[in-house]
Amino acid sequence: DVQLVESGGGLVQSGGSLRLSCVASGFAISEHGMSWVRRPPGKDLEYVATINTDGRTHYRESVEGRFTISRDNTKNTLYLQMNSLKSEDTAVYYCGAYVDSGYWGQGTQVTVS
Repeated sequence: DVQLVESGGGLVQSGGSLRLSCVASGFAISEHGMSWVRRPPGKDLEYVATINTDGRTHYRESVEGRFTISRDNTKNTLYLQMNSLKSEDTAVYYCGAYVDSGYWGQGTQVTVS
């Protein structure tokens, strides 16, 4: 079964950093595109970043230069390094996989004070 488990969220001060992890099982992330999305409080789901199977990356404009999406195929894990965090980055962050109709994790809360 396909499963995605996010971790690494927490409470940080403005300007701080966090690294989110997404451990995948049931498929190899090296064979599929992977993404991060987020849901700020009271708002709709927002796209954050994508990494394709060829290594190409794409970012939401508001996070480009501050966030870095990457993968470790050996560990079958996706990462999102977040630097220079702002209060507007506060959201529940979800890991997504382009498998079948799409799969999503349970989410991890990031709060920037």
